Amino acid sequence: MSKTPETQNPAHTDDDSVYVAQCRKGNTEAFSILVARHSKKMITVAHRLLGDYEDACDVAQEAFISAWRSLGKFRAEAQFSTWLYRIVVNHAKNRLQMRQTRNRREIVSLDETVRNTGDCAACRVGADIANPQRVLERREIETHVRNCLATLEEEQRMTLVLRDMQGLSYDDIGSILQIPEGTVKSRLSRARLAMKDCLKKLMEGP
Repeated sequence: MSKTPETQNPAHTDDDSVYVAQCRKGNTEAFSILVARHSKKMITVAHRLLGDYEDACDVAQEAFISAWRSLGKFRAEAQFSTWLYRIVVNHAKNRLQMRQTRNRREIVSLDETVRNTGDCAACRVGADIANPQRVLERREIETHVRNCLATLEEEQRMTLVLRDMQGLSYDDIGSILQIPEGTVKSRLSRARLAMKDCLKKLMEGP
């Protein structure tokens, strides 16, 4: 029976480059490992950028297909995950442009449930069932964050999501968005101020 790279060399289970090298040799099992490692993060960032979970899943799937087809162009000058984020962001931009051309501005529902299996609202409710007030407060905050994100300019939203929600470095964000570090910081500063003002208004109410 053939072994996957993970069973062949357990010492390198945290090193994406091992699997990337195997993928370049046509090993689809190695690519499945990379998908399993990064799919949740990629869906999450796409969801934050697009505000729609189904679109986020589609974008993540398209991004992984593009990554598989473009592995020969990956030069390992950055981490595989950073390269993958760039592909996801580009596909998300394309999806947003498609919405605009079709005049289909989608408004995130106030009652939308985050259906990510790794961080689903239903799972959190189960964990906090003894404290329903905490559940309601958390849902309200999440709703406010989603709606305020939707009000940001596209480039500001992408920068804020990558930095404050995904925890990427300024250098990685600059590589993903292909902008200088100074531009990353200025966009992030404006995005944070806009989010702060928006959240303050929503929390205070009419």
